[in-house]
Amino acid sequence: MVEAVDALGVVVPARREVAGERRTLVSYVLPVFNEREGIRQFHTELTAALAARPELAFEIVYVNDGSRDGSLGVLRELAARDARVRVVDFARNFGHQIAITAGLDAARGDAVIVMDTDLQDPPKVSLELIDAWLAGAEIVHARRRSRRDSLFKRSTAAAYYRILRSCADADIPLDTGDFRLVDRKVADELRRYRERSRFVRGIVASMGFTQTEVAFDRDERFAGETKYPLRKMARLAIDGVTGFSTVPLKLITRLGFAVLALSAVGIVYAVAMKVFAPDITVSGWTMLMVVVLFLGGVQMLSLGVLGSYIGRTYSEVQGRPLYIVRQVIGEDAAPPAEGAVPHDRD
Repeated sequence: MVEAVDALGVVVPARREVAGERRTLVSYVLPVFNEREGIRQFHTELTAALAARPELAFEIVYVNDGSRDGSLGVLRELAARDARVRVVDFARNFGHQIAITAGLDAARGDAVIVMDTDLQDPPKVSLELIDAWLAGAEIVHARRRSRRDSLFKRSTAAAYYRILRSCADADIPLDTGDFRLVDRKVADELRRYRERSRFVRGIVASMGFTQTEVAFDRDERFAGETKYPLRKMARLAIDGVTGFSTVPLKLITRLGFAVLALSAVGIVYAVAMKVFAPDITVSGWTMLMVVVLFLGGVQMLSLGVLGSYIGRTYSEVQGRPLYIVRQVIGEDAAPPAEGAVPHDRD
């Protein structure tokens, strides 16, 4: 069961129909990384869902993010059978957020839907996003009402989204991933954001526009293993915090003041013992080690936080392309927007 909720609590006017005979075009941006076992099933369910909306035209943009399991071969088959399919094939793995960016660069629809191909996000839910868009919303977030994940992942994800929302400068919706719809004008604006350490869901939320949510129950992965293990999830979490908040830098300052206060207390104690109790012998080895280790830990933590921000700056200054496209597969293939000339064009 799926229900739509207006995130702003207001009624927005219905979208006007496109003049003339041209049908409204909706693009699907679908990052793929080692999903050979489930792509066919996903495409079958997606096309079945799209068949319920014959009044709309669709294009399906798969972005092969350097898959090494034969996913590209399956995508070639889908492109050969379905004229709506285009495949953007990366020269190597650039990451999920970059793959979404490449898909947005290639998408030509009046609206663009981003979703994964592991069937945790049901394709039929995307039709609810389209309905909310046709009703006037410019950004439609798919919010997870429930999810069939491990207790650890559910609890850490819930805690992370709430911590991020409390410290981020942008109002990032709770319990939402990258499954969402954006209007054409939103997609055009989003293409102007070219930072390398990307947190797309935060960028979209920070843009403004009329935003709405659609609640849904997230399913289990159809096949294969998650492409976001703990290490990648931690990296994405860091990108989200450092990309939309300077709270870690402020915490370093506050921690510095706290350590300074504790040091002042220690100095007063040491001077008092020297003046008023000079005959008392105190070895002080334990206290000395505690203080040294504590200050060393604080310094290393502070350097690590500063290094994260400096590293982001270094990556941006290099000015390298976000991704490199090896080839674009499909009818009427569009050239890659990053300026890289593909070596092959089917």
